[in-house]
Amino acid sequence: MADRRMFLKSIAGVTAGLTLTGVAHADKNERDRLGEILPKRKLGRTNHYVTMLGTGGYHIGWTTERDAQEVIEAALEGGVRFFDTAESYGNGTSEIRYGKYLTPNYRDLVFLMSKSTGKDAKTVTEHLEGTLRRLKTDHLDLYQVHAISTPSDVDSRIQLGVLDVLLKAKDEGKIKYLGFTGHQNPFAHARMLERTKGSDIFDTVLMPVNVLDQSYFSFTQIVMPTALKRNMGILAIKSLADGRFFSKKEQANWSTDDPVIPNYLSIKEAMYFVWSLPVSVLISGNENATFMREKIALAHSFSKFTEEQKSALIDKVKHIAEGGKVEYFKKKES
Repeated sequence: MADRRMFLKSIAGVTAGLTLTGVAHADKNERDRLGEILPKRKLGRTNHYVTMLGTGGYHIGWTTERDAQEVIEAALEGGVRFFDTAESYGNGTSEIRYGKYLTPNYRDLVFLMSKSTGKDAKTVTEHLEGTLRRLKTDHLDLYQVHAISTPSDVDSRIQLGVLDVLLKAKDEGKIKYLGFTGHQNPFAHARMLERTKGSDIFDTVLMPVNVLDQSYFSFTQIVMPTALKRNMGILAIKSLADGRFFSKKEQANWSTDDPVIPNYLSIKEAMYFVWSLPVSVLISGNENATFMREKIALAHSFSKFTEEQKSALIDKVKHIAEGGKVEYFKKKES
C-alpha cells in the first residue's frame, strides 16, 4: 500500500509540473455549432485540446449499423469531439461508418484518430491510404502505430520502416500528430519510448488505465511517468477492463460470480479514478446510445479524487487484480 501511495504522489508531482501542458484544461462552457462541448484537456505538448471523453471506435465496428449511427449522434449531441477508430476494427467497418455518419458533416468539429497494425512500411502505407478513403477525409489529426505487443515487436517495426513511413505522411500533411498504442505488455511501450528518446516523434501514447492496472503488470506505473516527463498526451483505454468489470460480457463469453462492478466499485468510481490521473482523454467504447449518454453524464459531473481516495480504491480491488484474470488482455511474453 505504501508503494502505491508513493507512486500516486509521484504522479501528482509530475502533473503539478505540467500545469500549462499535460492535463491543463481549456476554458469551460466552450460551444460550437452543435452546442456545448465537454470539458477539454491539453493533448500533451501539442497546442491541441481534446474532450476528456472520447468515442471508442472498436464498438462502432461490431455493433449494429443503427446503433453505431446512434452512438455517433449521441456523442456529438453530448459534446464529445474526440473519435477513435482503426483499420482493423471490423475489417474497416468502423471507419466506413464514421465516413457515413461523422465526417461528411462534422469533420471540422472533431478530433479524428486512427491506427495501423502494419508491421512494415508497405503495409502501413496501404493501411493509411485505406483509412483516409474509408473516413472520407484528406488528413487525420492523430495516427498511431497500433497494438505493439513486445519489445522485439517494436524493434522489428522500426527496422522495417514503419516510423519512416509515418514521418513522410506527416510531412505530406496526411497526419498532424503521431502516437503508438498497445494493451498487452507495458515493456513494449517502454521499449518504444527508449527507441525514440530524444526524437520527439510521438505526441501521444495509448494504453490501459484503470484501478486494477495499478496492481498487475502496470502500464500506469511502468509507462506513464516517462511519457509525462516527455510531455506526451496519455490516451486511456480499458477503464472498465474491456467489460470484465461486470458479471457478464456475452461477446467474450465472460462471466464471474464476483464482479468488480457493483461488488466493489461503481461505474462512476471506476471512471472518476481514471480521470483523476493525468490523462488527456478517456476513450470509451459503447455499443448503444444509452451507454454513451451515461458516460457523457459522468464527464459532466466529474470531481477529482484525492490521492487517499484513489489509494483506497486500489486497495479494495487489489486481490482481484492478481494473476490478470480480469485484465485478460495483458500478456507477459518477452
